[in-house]
Amino acid sequence: MTSDRQAALARAQAAYDEVRARGLKLNMQRGQPSDADFDLSNALLGALGDTDVSMDGIDLRNYPGGVAGLPSARRLFASYLDVKSENVIVWNNASLELQAFVLTFALLHGTRHSTGPWVHQRPKMIVTTPGYDRHFLLLQTVGFELLTVDMQADGPDVDAVERLAASDPSVKGILFVPTYSNPGGETISAAKAARLAGVKAAAPDFTIMADDAYRAHHLGTADDTVNFVALSRDAGHPDRAFVFASTSKITFAGAGLGFLATSEDNVKWVSTYLNAQSIGPNKVEQARHVKFLEAYPGGIEGLMRDHAALIAPKFSAVDEVLRAELGEDGTYATWTTPRGGYFSSLDTAHPVASRVVQLAEQAGVSLTPAGATYPGGNDPHNRNIRLAPTRPPLSEVHTAMQAVAACIRLATEEYLTARNAAPSA
Repeated sequence: MTSDRQAALARAQAAYDEVRARGLKLNMQRGQPSDADFDLSNALLGALGDTDVSMDGIDLRNYPGGVAGLPSARRLFASYLDVKSENVIVWNNASLELQAFVLTFALLHGTRHSTGPWVHQRPKMIVTTPGYDRHFLLLQTVGFELLTVDMQADGPDVDAVERLAASDPSVKGILFVPTYSNPGGETISAAKAARLAGVKAAAPDFTIMADDAYRAHHLGTADDTVNFVALSRDAGHPDRAFVFASTSKITFAGAGLGFLATSEDNVKWVSTYLNAQSIGPNKVEQARHVKFLEAYPGGIEGLMRDHAALIAPKFSAVDEVLRAELGEDGTYATWTTPRGGYFSSLDTAHPVASRVVQLAEQAGVSLTPAGATYPGGNDPHNRNIRLAPTRPPLSEVHTAMQAVAACIRLATEEYLTARNAAPSA
């Protein structure tokens, strides 16, 4: 080991020891809104008065109303997703729940273009990596084999998607985040979206499941969004797309609305099975959201601008601290600077992500487990770490990222020292 290497390791160790001695207790693990974000929607709690017992001529207190949601709620979120209200189902709190419903219905019954239930076909689903751990968990829990493709700067690797879809009828579709993806913040381009909509698949029921969770979650200049319902229709596959979204990071994360957009025929198909298991969604919550969001200055767009004013400085802090502490030449790491969404994706220059997370935990900074952005929690490169700066106060984001940078430097120097000390083969 050279004296330069020894000196670099000693400096990194000293800097880390100084961080650890501070006794930090910070969390950068999950993408949650801050209390200040929630406070923007506190008026939601009183949006309905004592006498507001109906909407659209429907008694909010009684059973009837339909499984597709209140007409006013369907209109509101149809506008949000750039479709007609007839293309929308508004349900309860989580869009992930609606994804689970659609997947389960397809497994048990097949979709409108299936030759039989998917469960009999040992189904496979394409996912992007790095990607969203809850997608992987849901798909694997209900019985899908996962096929991975890279998430690129302009969306999924569509060349790989086309090869997988064309080669195997058990490949039933793709589930991914099209706008400001989790964790990298990439947005699919119009050209790639059109290619996905028109993919020539061996399965007649190949499906695009687009989890558009961050469609309006801009941090500055907005990326252009895509309309998979219209693109699929125009490509000759009108029932191919299911687009999911929610108010989880618009109003309250634990008390919002999930909704989906798809073809009118698919709305009827989903409604058939929803109707068998439920009288309908929570109409009071839907009415409350309609009243609150329509009354908010600027509507949903106005509310999201106010969220961005709180969140954007935190993402700027992540970038500024990492640049200052690690440099911009990729010696220690590279990271995304998203234009929207809730996460930033960091890749260490060497396979030390798990060691970085371990060092951070020992220093009092909780990070998303290394590997969480890959199926089974197994990053084959051991390099990716998802950063979630939205929940902590801005000052804590600064402090946490300084600590993370110290961990990256130490983990890197440890790795390089061990590699250089290893006997040559």
